Amino acid sequence: MGTTVATNALLERKGERIALLITKGFKDLLYIGNQTRPKIFDFDINIPGVLYEEVVEVDERVIPFDDSCKLAGIGRVQETFFGKKVIVEKEPNDVEVKEILDTIKTKGIESVAVAFLHSFMYPAHELKVKEIARKLGLRSVSLSHEVMPMIKIVPRGFTVCADAYLTPKIREYIDGFESGFSDGLKSVRVDFMQSDGGLCNVNNFFGSKAILSGPAGGVIGVSLTAYDLATKSPVIGFDMGGTSTDVSRYSGALEHVMETTTAGVTIQAPQLDINTVAAGGGSRLFFDNGIFVVGPESVGAHPGPVCYRKGGNLAITDANLVLGRIMPEFFPKIFGPNSDQPLDSEATYSAMKALTAQINEHIRKNPDSMEKEYTVEEV
Repeated sequence: MGTTVATNALLERKGERIALLITKGFKDLLYIGNQTRPKIFDFDINIPGVLYEEVVEVDERVIPFDDSCKLAGIGRVQETFFGKKVIVEKEPNDVEVKEILDTIKTKGIESVAVAFLHSFMYPAHELKVKEIARKLGLRSVSLSHEVMPMIKIVPRGFTVCADAYLTPKIREYIDGFESGFSDGLKSVRVDFMQSDGGLCNVNNFFGSKAILSGPAGGVIGVSLTAYDLATKSPVIGFDMGGTSTDVSRYSGALEHVMETTTAGVTIQAPQLDINTVAAGGGSRLFFDNGIFVVGPESVGAHPGPVCYRKGGNLAITDANLVLGRIMPEFFPKIFGPNSDQPLDSEATYSAMKALTAQINEHIRKNPDSMEKEYTVEEV
């Protein structure tokens, strides 16, 4: 099975509170990022916010071995698991690490991401932190060398933060799903779709693998149902849900990428080539400081859009109802407090009319905007 829990949590920034532990001297590394500018002609550059709430430096250091280097201080040469050598200049102090984790826990943070330099070569220091964290009872610990055992600390750091941010939400979802069965599904095999289109056991399903879990299932479905082996014409997959919309392409083989950016977060891992935007049927519509805003917040299934008759907020579904793209007569009468009413066209139109009045009031108060007043349909 697949799930969009991770995708939605990332788009709406509703993941777990996390802390990042990083090598001393590199506290601002992920905040600075890689300095790329996707839109090079923009004057105002909006830097995506980091996922971690706290960042703490750990006094440890490992550097790659070079025959020309002289060992510094208590530096010692260690051989890595794949035959390369490193110089361990500084071991993390157990007492210091315990104090750091204790402080993090007292702040109510139960999920930790650990990203040390060169840990993909020499993971001992990250493993030591994990051991101490487990003894302290921290809920989730993500290590960069386990999540993405590759060179380059910045993408590895982004990825491990995403893993720590999303994994607890994934585990909550899985626990809730399994608890709905009398035996907790202990006697059957449960697999989840990963971002790369493959399956993995429920016990090995983590945040960094789950970003495109739901959309990946859509791509597999398109490849098996819509693609014509005779004509071999490429097909485009369009998967619109409540919070996000995913677009993909299939031309006879699954297309993979090693790095994607979702909601401003760059994740380096094998993934199907899917473009995701934070706009779905439940994306909230509102007007804020002169700007029309669509999402990324979703009104959810409960209370849902205004037309659901449960006191919800305006959403894209409401806009489509007002424009006649959604016809109530083709929907079952399952809405309202008693789940026995049709979609509420009148309430939806009234809510949209109120939003239009708010927008036009703003235009009247700001004549320099040079905008004309809008109708409900134009809004």
